[in-house]
Amino acid sequence: MPKRILQGVVVSDQQDKTIVVNVERRFKHPLYRKFIRRSKRYAAHDETNASKVGDVVRIQECAPVSRRKRWELVLDVAD
Repeated sequence: MPKRILQGVVVSDQQDKTIVVNVERRFKHPLYRKFIRRSKRYAAHDETNASKVGDVVRIQECAPVSRRKRWELVLDVAD
């Protein structure tokens, strides 16, 4: 099964080798048919401390790195 890849905005980079990414998703309400925005924050592993607050990044599922970190930063060629 392929690993999930999510895109979001870095909201915190204060921890060493860790970033917090806010991922927003949009879906249509089943009854009212209005689009709703929901967001979730993920702690992701950033080995090189490359990302800063405000960066748009992609994260990918990985094996657990720590108690909260189950995602890692994806380094695209386009970055």
